[in-house]
Amino acid sequence: MSNRLFKEFDSVTAKQWKQKIQFDLKGADYNDTLVWQTNEDISVKPFYHADDFKEQPEVTNTETTTWKICQSIFVADVKNANQKAIDAIERGAESIKFIVPSETVSINDLLKGINLALTPLHFKLQFLSETYVKQLTAISSNTNIYTDVIYNLAKNGNWYHSLNDDFYKFKAITAHTKSFSVDASLYQNAGANIIQQLAYSLAHANEYLNYFEESKTILPTLKISFNVSVGTNYFFEIAKLRALRMLWKVLAAEYHIKPTCYILATPTKRNKTLYDYNNNMLRTTTECMSAILGGANNVYNLPYDAIYHKDNEFGERIARNQLLVLKHESYFDVVNNPSDGAFYIESLTNQLTEKALDLFKNIEENGGFLKQLKQGTIQRKIKENATKEDAQFNAGEEVLLGTNKHPNTEDKMKQELELYPFVKTNQRKTLIEPIIEKRLAEKIEQERLKNE
Repeated sequence: MSNRLFKEFDSVTAKQWKQKIQFDLKGADYNDTLVWQTNEDISVKPFYHADDFKEQPEVTNTETTTWKICQSIFVADVKNANQKAIDAIERGAESIKFIVPSETVSINDLLKGINLALTPLHFKLQFLSETYVKQLTAISSNTNIYTDVIYNLAKNGNWYHSLNDDFYKFKAITAHTKSFSVDASLYQNAGANIIQQLAYSLAHANEYLNYFEESKTILPTLKISFNVSVGTNYFFEIAKLRALRMLWKVLAAEYHIKPTCYILATPTKRNKTLYDYNNNMLRTTTECMSAILGGANNVYNLPYDAIYHKDNEFGERIARNQLLVLKHESYFDVVNNPSDGAFYIESLTNQLTEKALDLFKNIEENGGFLKQLKQGTIQRKIKENATKEDAQFNAGEEVLLGTNKHPNTEDKMKQELELYPFVKTNQRKTLIEPIIEKRLAEKIEQERLKNE
């Protein structure tokens, strides 16, 4: 097609577009009618234009063509976990994430029959053991090991052992793996807004960088992985992952370490529902799409029935097939930077980055992430936003189809529950107040279950 075609049309400025819109509104106020405000205090406009940018946005260096379909497996039984991994790989999984609860898990038995050269493995260890880590890396160099002592503190309210002991073991493990991880999924699932998620992730990572700053041998070699949950606000979630890379690049430059990061993404639990549960498949599909277009390296899907069923072959197969369809039938692996140049996404990315950086600086000026966790500031801020979201959900402003809009009153779920799907209360002594994950629909679902 000849470019001369486009020369026949005059360019239209943002001002001209706005004037045309204002005319068509016939006296209605532009801002009140067409501009809406998000919980992140971002004004979303009806259109975006090149005039919004002083200079054209840079091309990102993400490689969307290389994203991998991941299967997440909790190792309750070593033999079953091994067979599940082999079966998942045969059915299209390109990487495996093992969640290992104890160092009694036999590595050789767990990895038996898996082609370690072709299948990247990810290990989330729920304990601290340098010996176990050394055994893992000795078997295969194609492994990524995730140990996050701050995440454990934030989620459970206690260290594994103590602050000094945890960081001593964490340092030994990190010195061996030359990498560390930040599990930021907790903040999203607990109700933090996107600005908070980004700022807390960065401040979380900065605590580790501060700890390693005096270590001339460890710090320069470090690589980082972020484990993130992806919500349903499609374009904002794409921008969130892009902003996370930009923020990490800024922070890494201050410590003179590698500016790249590895992102593992999974759909959030916060908007998942018991009733009309097939909607969960639609939610996870768009959330995985956001993760891919945002530049996630690894995507592991959440089964539609994960909140109320035990692990099962059907739910996991459907979740994996959703990713296979996105990759092999929807061609979500043929363009490296699909979101580049979309003025709306570029604008969101810039705004999220700037606001998150401001919040990050505020956290650091007030003593850092760990101090604010111990003071309860982080928990309070997340609760405030979660409470706002709850109010929006109760008012019908935040819609979960089949739950607070168009519910099927004939739908029964009491006999389907294999897992307790609500916040569990367990009275125990903790060092700090833990950050609690909670779904939006919990209260209305509990009422419906009582009335079945």
